[in-house]
Amino acid sequence: QVQLVESGGGLVEAGDSLRLSCAASGRTFRFSSDSMGWFRQAPGKEREFVAAISWSGGYTYYADSVKGRFTISRDNAKNTMYLQMNSLEPEDTAVYFCARCFVLGSTNQRDFASWGQGTQVTVSS
Repeated sequence: QVQLVESGGGLVEAGDSLRLSCAASGRTFRFSSDSMGWFRQAPGKEREFVAAISWSGGYTYYADSVKGRFTISRDNAKNTMYLQMNSLEPEDTAVYFCARCFVLGSTNQRDFASWGQGTQVTVSS
């Protein structure tokens, strides 16, 4: 079974930066063969798309709300995906999840699976 584990969240002030990591493992999982993505969910709100990346890392796309501030990347040799978050805002406060992406270009959570447990990001003003 595929397992994804997020880490790197924390409590920071507005304007600070964080780097999230998503480590993949599993009996038959091949990280380098899968597109991947990040979602986030704030209390009482729907889960929303953040960013996604192709299996090779050559294609990425972002939600308008984070474009220019967040950067998604991956290191297939380490079976790890990253989300570099700069210029954080209180509105970025949420639990951040990573997942496998089955439809590259999609922002719909229906096209993502094997969700991790999430890592909390809290941004104070």
